[in-house]
Amino acid sequence: MTEKALRLGTRRSKLAMAQSGQVADAVSQVTGRPVELVEITTYGDTSREHLAQIGGTGVFVTALRDALLRGEVDFAVHSLKDLPTAQPADLVLAAVPVREDPRDVIVARDARKFADLPRGARVGTGSPRRMAQLNAYARSHGLDIETVPIRGNVDTRIGYVRSGELDAVVLAAAGMSRIGRIDEVTDFLSVDTVLPAPGQGALAIECAAADAELIAALAELDDPFTRAAVTAERSLLAALEAGCSAPVGALADLPPLSAPLERGDPHADGQIVKEMRLRGVVGTTDGTALVQLSTTGPVPETHEGAVALGRELAAEMLAQGAAGLMGERAH
Repeated sequence: MTEKALRLGTRRSKLAMAQSGQVADAVSQVTGRPVELVEITTYGDTSREHLAQIGGTGVFVTALRDALLRGEVDFAVHSLKDLPTAQPADLVLAAVPVREDPRDVIVARDARKFADLPRGARVGTGSPRRMAQLNAYARSHGLDIETVPIRGNVDTRIGYVRSGELDAVVLAAAGMSRIGRIDEVTDFLSVDTVLPAPGQGALAIECAAADAELIAALAELDDPFTRAAVTAERSLLAALEAGCSAPVGALADLPPLSAPLERGDPHADGQIVKEMRLRGVVGTTDGTALVQLSTTGPVPETHEGAVALGRELAAEMLAQGAAGLMGERAH
């Protein structure tokens, strides 16, 4: 008799289906059980409002979590950057697999790089975080750009460029990679130019806290370093009391590995690394004011250690005036 299929709850977007399909294959391998995708429509998928207006954090997550709590699905896959920082008591983050490239990318007309955009270029993004940093970079490098708020899936966003309505749009490298469209990217934005959203490029696999057997099986897909990194980033975000609509960027990485990994050096993984660097940024969306700081410490070996790293950096950022820059803060 074949074992009952595990039900994986996923959003319906092309990207969500692609990443859930990849997780389904991996879970099938570690459990020996078939996995079926259960498509769930979330409020964030149906609303046409800008994310900052509908509350940002959680709009793509709540329906999936409700389905988990009702027992309609056995586990769910989220983009980690969409998850609210508070974890419900009856659900557990069973696995955070190895992270994809966390960088933001540009798809621009005429295969242009960000620095080569024409004067007055219209750059589309729905993210206050991206707007703040792109505008700050442009201001300090003598570039003249206008950031334009947009929503929609990858096709919709790239369509604005193809139609000539916008000169460029900003997307996440990980998403473009997961749907097989990384070759359309015209520029990878260095994390020195734009820090990604906390958790960007990482996935979260969540299930009911009571399902010990499934938790143990899913744990095989967990990458301890990715988990420590995103825990530190999300701790920073939580300590700044900022929802995902606030212009906060954060990235925890391993300084000696980051450059070779960004270059795609296959031998980078073999090094022994003892330090983690956490960088954070918060700014006004027009880019006129930014607080950007970093800290380096031993790679956290516990959840508490990773949380502490994020809290410490947030405290320093708040001391330098970060709170006053988060006017968009979700109350």
